[in-house]
Amino acid sequence: MLKIKNKKECDFDICSLGEVMLRLDPGEGRIRTTRHFKAWEGGGEYNVARGLRKCFNQRGMVVTSFADNEIGHLVEDCIMQGGIETKYIKWVPYDGLGQKVRNGLNFTERGFGVRGAQGVSDRGNTAISQIKPGDINWEEIFGKRGVRWFHTGGIFAALSDSTAEVAEEAMTIARKHGTIISYDLNYRPSLWKSIGGIEKAQLVNKRLAKFVDVMIGNEEDFTACLGLSIEGTDDNLTNLEIDSFKNMISNAVEMYPNFQAVATTLRGVKTATINDWGAVCWYEGNFHEAIHRPNLEIMDRVGGGDSFASGLIYGFLTGQNADKAVNYGAAHGALAMTTPGDTTMATVKEVEKLLAGAGARVDR
Repeated sequence: MLKIKNKKECDFDICSLGEVMLRLDPGEGRIRTTRHFKAWEGGGEYNVARGLRKCFNQRGMVVTSFADNEIGHLVEDCIMQGGIETKYIKWVPYDGLGQKVRNGLNFTERGFGVRGAQGVSDRGNTAISQIKPGDINWEEIFGKRGVRWFHTGGIFAALSDSTAEVAEEAMTIARKHGTIISYDLNYRPSLWKSIGGIEKAQLVNKRLAKFVDVMIGNEEDFTACLGLSIEGTDDNLTNLEIDSFKNMISNAVEMYPNFQAVATTLRGVKTATINDWGAVCWYEGNFHEAIHRPNLEIMDRVGGGDSFASGLIYGFLTGQNADKAVNYGAAHGALAMTTPGDTTMATVKEVEKLLAGAGARVDR
């Protein structure tokens, strides 16, 4: 059973550790032909804290690092608009060229119909990739100020050898102070290919998994990062596929008895704008399936999994049972994919309305 610290004992409900990039979005166009981009902030780990703050009104903070220039402060401004504490951003002097340190850019187009979404990251030599153990006062964060839940993941761990070490440092001190730790495997082949590929991904993620209370990911994540196999899947969320997911999760729990909960999204991709959508959570020996949403219409799929994670965490933070928690996650993820950008624009009232079975009629 998850033993979550009392809200009154902590300054923060959620702390996320990871890179926050400036997302440049061509809207309905293509990266290669557009002349205009809309700017958003986004990052796999950060999106979870922001979702908990903006949608679910939980107290959030992020630990990250930026080069101290105008781009870094633009991303900081976006973070502040999201209501996230910025005190623990590590600022690094900018060299004027970006040869030694820079801020990450993420060019992402949404996809439509038969054209899938596409992302092109420009994140070499970013400030956060150079963070090292000892750079952040984790004792102050988890010991003095107090945090109920800590979240990080495989994107951050893939940025460099030192980021994996910082993740382990943070999780060790979080565990020491009784903070629940969640980790989203979030396998990205492009991040791992230059530093050892899938073999390095498994080496790093298997080491970090030993510190995790709540493990999150999809089928590719568990296969690539933890070496677990899944059989009998196809592009539709059939009963066979869901049973295969459950078997995979059972194997994960057997491998890592420290896992107190394991959750995975279930996505059947029909087109870029039509997906089947669901989720499964294992908790205290039982499986809980979220409401299945076939043929879900999607505007922007980026960040759907992160919004699932924030809804799931919200359920547990507020003392809901696992069935309610996984449904919060799935509903929030579904709503987040109806708007542009990495981060949620949903409200908790909208999430609960969807959970109650409401349709898409005009709300006047």
